[in-house]
Amino acid sequence: MTAVHAFGDDALGDLDATGVAARIASGEITSREAVDAAIARAAAVTDLAAIEVPDFDRARGAAYRPGPFAGVPTFVKDNVDVAGLPTGEGSAAFTPRPAATDAPSATQLLSTGLVALGKSRLPEFGFSPTTEFANAEPVHNPWNPDFSSGASSGGAAALVASGVVPIAHGNDGGGSIRIPAAACGLVGLKPTRGRMRADKNDLSMPVRIVTQGVVTRTVRDSANYYAAAEQHYRNPALPPIRLVEGPSSTRLRVGVVMDSVHGTPTDDDTRTAVRATADLLSGLGHHVSEAPLPVGPEFVDDFSIYWGFLSFALCTGGKRMLGPDFDKDRTDNLTRGLDALYRRNIAKTPQVLYRLQRTARRARQLFATYDVVLSPVVSHTTPELGFLSPAQPFDELFERIVTYTAFTPLNNAAGTPAISLPLHTTSAGLPLGMHFSAAHGDERTLLELAFELEQARPFARITG
Repeated sequence: MTAVHAFGDDALGDLDATGVAARIASGEITSREAVDAAIARAAAVTDLAAIEVPDFDRARGAAYRPGPFAGVPTFVKDNVDVAGLPTGEGSAAFTPRPAATDAPSATQLLSTGLVALGKSRLPEFGFSPTTEFANAEPVHNPWNPDFSSGASSGGAAALVASGVVPIAHGNDGGGSIRIPAAACGLVGLKPTRGRMRADKNDLSMPVRIVTQGVVTRTVRDSANYYAAAEQHYRNPALPPIRLVEGPSSTRLRVGVVMDSVHGTPTDDDTRTAVRATADLLSGLGHHVSEAPLPVGPEFVDDFSIYWGFLSFALCTGGKRMLGPDFDKDRTDNLTRGLDALYRRNIAKTPQVLYRLQRTARRARQLFATYDVVLSPVVSHTTPELGFLSPAQPFDELFERIVTYTAFTPLNNAAGTPAISLPLHTTSAGLPLGMHFSAAHGDERTLLELAFELEQARPFARITG
């Protein structure tokens, strides 16, 4: 299949968000021209099915806020409130109502000057690593529409990779920024727990696994975004990231993890890419060696049960949280199956929470030895649509999901930052991301390394 994209000779061109913002600031183009170009591009790639709620008229009339990305168009993931727009959570189990106010995370996002064009699609409640639905069109990967765009920020990733917007909001509770970034050839940084403003539901979790962020096409956009967001809110308990503008001269201790705690071996394409990345790092003067896994196989069951707990909370409290017409029976097989999984294991809750909270200490021990850990983002290359569809029976589906996503959840449980970089392509020509993790609060090292790797091995682009 041919790649689907909307890049062209308009106000956006092939620029990243930083480049678009510079054109607006210089007066070369106006914000209205950038917004109109993004709207036209969205119309050109409707077959990707990446937009949930368009808000084009309001975006055209918006007076953009000052900031490093003043006037640059974006989308907000449809599990975060934006005033006046419904928040559907990717689910057909309730009727979404327009939000009265922006969520804290949306306020922080828009404080950078970005202009929201609407909401991007996600799978039901963000539980799946693919943006597919039981009874609706999936989001398609712009590199090849027969394949998954990843998830749960799959709509956002498809919009950025296809050129509709240069940057889009995402959030990550188990890999939901990093997995779609890997599938769609983007930069996806999951920040440290507490780095970004959290929404009410995130704060109520017994283990706060969700963090807010963005997906971008360049490292400088990610670096500039987090520096800008830090001007709106900076957690005094964390070291500041500050603006990262390029590589560091410091050579790092890099640990390499090839296979996940799940026990299923990483596939051949991915293994080859990890080895090539390790060789690249070594050639750049970094000290590369094999690293041990900081957790044992019990982590898979613990995170799975906690995943189930989140579904249980929605299924039992949905009428209060989402609306009086919420109907659990209208949720998909994954949501209902996770709910049932937790109910079978509810007595294990105390030890599950204890062990998940303990992962932060184990991560500290790991990063006392290594500055950065390299691993795959996922255990095998991006699957075709249907492989992870929620229309299939839960037991088969969940085993596939757990096998596929076996690397990313550790950072969510531990609260540590991690980034996916599009350093390779698969034998089928799809992007293949590499995963880098660092110590709590050390996004700066990840961004400096990302700049170095982007220079050493420029990222493939659909239009390239």
